[in-house]
Amino acid sequence: MSDHGQGSSHWFDDEAGPVVRPYAMTRGRTTSAAQHRLDLIAVVVAEPHADDAEEDPSLSPEHVDVVGLCRDTPQTVAELAAGLDLPVGVVRVLVGDLVDAEFVHVNRPVPPAELPDESILRDVINGLRAL
Repeated sequence: MSDHGQGSSHWFDDEAGPVVRPYAMTRGRTTSAAQHRLDLIAVVVAEPHADDAEEDPSLSPEHVDVVGLCRDTPQTVAELAAGLDLPVGVVRVLVGDLVDAEFVHVNRPVPPAELPDESILRDVINGLRAL
């Protein structure tokens, strides 16, 4: 009998890694309450008391890793996914948990449609130079 049907070989691919791990990290959840605010360029910022994350028994090691990455420098959701080598969907759920627990907050990027028009900025600069 071959190893294909036995043991953990069915659940592990040498190149891809464990199949179940991301699902288990989020306890089967694929969304969070805050997910609608978490696009790839949303910036995740650690709260001042985020050092307490390591002491919180309700947080997984991955939650603590997210807080650790954001502690010194705010990170985008995409940067967190790359830095933790996790799928973006998993990072969104983890960040949503941390927002709910008030360890981080999310700064939404300004949509391009809401940015001032370049001609208005030039007029302001020219007006300031004229002063």
